[in-house]
Amino acid sequence: MANITPEYIKSQIVEKLSEIGYLADESSKNALIMAKFTEDRELPSDIVESLLKNIEIASQRNFPLCQDTGTVVFLVKIGNGFFIDTPKASVVEYHHEKYILETLIYDAVKEAFQINNFRHSIVSDPINRRNTKDNTPPIIHYEFTTGDLLEISMMLKGGGSENMSALKMMIPSDGLTGIRNFVLDTIKKSGSNGCPPLTVGIGIGGNFETCALLAKKSLFRDFNEINKDEFWANEERYLLNKINQLGIGPMGLGGKTTAIKVNIEVRPCHIASLPVAVNLECHAHRIGRLIISNGKLDKNS
Repeated sequence: MANITPEYIKSQIVEKLSEIGYLADESSKNALIMAKFTEDRELPSDIVESLLKNIEIASQRNFPLCQDTGTVVFLVKIGNGFFIDTPKASVVEYHHEKYILETLIYDAVKEAFQINNFRHSIVSDPINRRNTKDNTPPIIHYEFTTGDLLEISMMLKGGGSENMSALKMMIPSDGLTGIRNFVLDTIKKSGSNGCPPLTVGIGIGGNFETCALLAKKSLFRDFNEINKDEFWANEERYLLNKINQLGIGPMGLGGKTTAIKVNIEVRPCHIASLPVAVNLECHAHRIGRLIISNGKLDKNS
């Protein structure tokens, strides 16, 4: 069993949120560098060069990679052997690890957005639109497992690309061709609004809400990670090629690089259903992960 203090976990979340706000994922950055040399026209090549320059300035000056610092989305995996060390006076208030984590995550988001002067983008009601002024609440998804593991994945998810995402309740006869057409139509409709080059997350199966969560989870995949199922790995490569043949290009101004990655996650589904969700992510792909095991932080996370 691993015990660790709430203060330590909170400080690590604040540090990671701060980091991903202004430091680009190295693999995504390398994909943009490759895209610059893939483009054979001056305009798209210059646009990619500008994106790379933006990455450089953001890292040097601790500026946000994008002014839209987004909704903060967390995927939290917690083992049954992981315990958070709280003072005895807090036992009644913090009666289990999920509640403690929820409080820590909220507080960490508030602090990270304050100390970094990140834009507050969350409103408390979809119609009344009153800003919460601290970018909370974040969106948190939990998964429970065995062992003493705590894994916290986080994303700063911009509103522009999120707005261009889509879900469709297809029927089994639509098949793979229907899925492909839906994905490509979603990208076409997105155009420049998703701020390409995109990372495209696709969820297939489950039900209405599950396929959307699958699409979101796929965006948290390490950039160089390939689908473990050969069939779906091939489909990811196929769709990436087809998306880049659309000619939308960097920032929607034409070119060969509309997307740099396609990730697909699948789940079993009902015999009468074929749910499909497409979650788009802009070129500022801001994700991070904390892994704490045996009471220690994995420095490679």
